[in-house]
Amino acid sequence: MTVPASASLRETPLAAAHRKQGARMVEFGGWLMPVFYSSILDEHQAVRTAAGTFDISHMGEFMIEGVGAASFLNSLLTNDINRLRIGDGQYSLMLNERGGVIDDLILYRADEEAFFLVVNASKIDEDRAWIEAHLPAEGVLFTDKSAEYAAVALQGPKADAILAELGWPRPERNGIVPARLPFLAFIARTGYTGEDGFEIFCNAASAEALWDRLLAAGAKPAGLGSRDTLRLESCYPLNGSDLSPERTPLEAGLGIFVSLTKEADFPGKARLLEQKASGLSRRLVALKAVGKSAPPRSHYHLFDGEKNVGEVTSGALSPTLGYGIALAYVDAGYAKPGQRLDLEVRGSRFPVEVAPKPLYKRS
Repeated sequence: MTVPASASLRETPLAAAHRKQGARMVEFGGWLMPVFYSSILDEHQAVRTAAGTFDISHMGEFMIEGVGAASFLNSLLTNDINRLRIGDGQYSLMLNERGGVIDDLILYRADEEAFFLVVNASKIDEDRAWIEAHLPAEGVLFTDKSAEYAAVALQGPKADAILAELGWPRPERNGIVPARLPFLAFIARTGYTGEDGFEIFCNAASAEALWDRLLAAGAKPAGLGSRDTLRLESCYPLNGSDLSPERTPLEAGLGIFVSLTKEADFPGKARLLEQKASGLSRRLVALKAVGKSAPPRSHYHLFDGEKNVGEVTSGALSPTLGYGIALAYVDAGYAKPGQRLDLEVRGSRFPVEVAPKPLYKRS
């Protein structure tokens, strides 16, 4: 059943194109978005074996510029902005004072003192308010460009060949380049599926032209359903499920994206230093089903005997691996790969095992 549009749900510039292609539309983070066109399995396999394209126009885009932009961002985000050359991007996190995750985002250095941020759709308003509350009195200009941009992700082993055939630029991994297509755009190369791929940002009026061009070049339209199973196989966390204001990036296994040695303080840094010194009580782990099992779902509990030792935050049946997989927070003593636990599903229990991350890795 497709959720009808309502005044409370926002639509991307590609909403009409999705309906034309028969997409099943659902509510997601305040947006009406396609969950699938043909099937989740079909679209998942297209991305793993060829190329799929996703509408990511619901994501937010911010610009932060000025002589103090780099210094400001280093005092706001966990990663070290000074590592970025012009044209480089990095994954980073914005934390509250308790070290919990407000948002995880991608930051690109467009120029020496100009930065392009891509933030989660459901966090646009909260992120804007948090950034504006921390802006210095002068030297930094913040602009919310979210309403001006549309964006499409092209993912899969054939993504590079598709852009090459189109004659469009292909940046290095974690890079971004300007592109003069039939319209002005920016092409980045990060991804949220575990495959090679690109994110293409353009003005909202050009969205359908971009979408149609990628489909004509051989990409398959793909929805939120396959995007979720793809990212879960690759153990990429989802904000609002695996990341939250109550969990720190150290607990989530994202310490590599946290610079505790940089000179700048950022909200939550003191809490993270405490955790590093005292140790973690819980960790986000990957799980795989052992034998036949109902698919893991969020909020299912994990047991060692009669002891409740954790809770699933994301789960699904893996189309690539053929068994149930999940991300879950467990007591730190149960976080080692190979640890067997019981997953409780509607009163019944099924064996699962803590597995190394990622669960899937392309060859």
